[in-house]
Amino acid sequence: MNTKTLGQSNIEISVLGLGCMGMSEYYSGRDDAESIRTLHRAVELGINFLDTADTYGVGANEELIGQAFKGRRSEIVLATKFGSMRGEHGSFLGVNGHPDYVKSSCESSLRRLGTDHIDLYYQHRVDPNIPIEETVGAMAKLVEEGKVRCLGLSEASVNQIKRAHNVHPITALQTEYSLWSREAEDDLFPLCKELGIEFVAYSPLGRGFLTGQIKRYEDLAEDDARRNLPRFIGDNFQRNVDLVKHIEALAQQKNVSTSQLALAWMIAQGVTPIPGTKRVKYLEENVGSVHIELSKNELESINEISPKGIASGGRNVESQIPDWSAE
Repeated sequence: MNTKTLGQSNIEISVLGLGCMGMSEYYSGRDDAESIRTLHRAVELGINFLDTADTYGVGANEELIGQAFKGRRSEIVLATKFGSMRGEHGSFLGVNGHPDYVKSSCESSLRRLGTDHIDLYYQHRVDPNIPIEETVGAMAKLVEEGKVRCLGLSEASVNQIKRAHNVHPITALQTEYSLWSREAEDDLFPLCKELGIEFVAYSPLGRGFLTGQIKRYEDLAEDDARRNLPRFIGDNFQRNVDLVKHIEALAQQKNVSTSQLALAWMIAQGVTPIPGTKRVKYLEENVGSVHIELSKNELESINEISPKGIASGGRNVESQIPDWSAE
C-alpha cells in the first residue's frame, strides 16, 4: 500500500482510506461481524486511515471500531467527527458548534472508541449560529490537551476554511468528490493546495452508482437512504445508469472494474478517497485501484466522459448542499 503524509501533519496515512458509515447505518443490511472482518482485512492490506463520526448509527459506528481495534489502536489512523446531533432514537436535531458541545462530544467519542486520542477530529458541519473561530478555538484546546492530534472540517466554505485556519492549522477538508461531483475543483482544490490541507473525498463512488452494480431503483432496500437522494429519483436514475455505461466501457478496455477506474482517477488527482464498504470482497476490489496507472490519454478520456455537471440531479437534498463561497 502506498502512503502519504496527511496534510501538514507528521501522520502517515494510506493513499486509500476506508469510510465506515455504512457499517452501522444508511445502507441496508447491518452485519457487525462482517464489518469487523472488513476492518481487520483493511489493515492487513495496508489501509490504516479509517473514517467514522459520532452521528453514524448514533454512536454505534464508533463503538464498532473501538471493539474491532481493542488492543490494536496503534495500527490505525482514526478520524471521527462531531456536530451533527442525533436524538436517542436517531432523529436529526441539527448542527451544534458550541465550544462546550465540542468538548463533551470529544469525551463521548473517546469513550466509545476506547482510546485516549483521536488522530483527526472534524467538525462535521459548520454551525451557522456559532462563529467558526469559537468552534475551532475549542477544538484547538483538545489538541493542547493531547486528546486530538490534528483538526479537520467537513463541507466547509472557502471563507470558513480561511477563518478556521487563522485560529488553528486545518489539516484536512472532507467533502464529497467523485467523477460525478467535481464542483470542489474550482475553489476548494486551489485553497487546499495553498494552505497545505489534505482533501479527503467521501462518496468517491457516487454512493455506489459508479460501481456499476446499481441497475434498478427497485433493487435498493426500502430502508436504503439513497432512495431519497435526487440522483436516485425519477428520470435522474435511468439517465445516471446510462452514464455509468460509458465509464464501464473504459474500465473494460483497461481490464479493471468500474470502481477501480473511478478510484484510480481520484488518486491521480492527489486527493484521498475514503470509499465505504462493509464487505471484504468490495474492500479488496477497491484496494486494487491503488496500483493502477492511468496514461495522459486515459485521463483525458475519463474527463471527456465525465466532465463537471454530468450527473442528473443534485448530489444531496437541496437544504444540505453547502455554498462554498459563503461567509
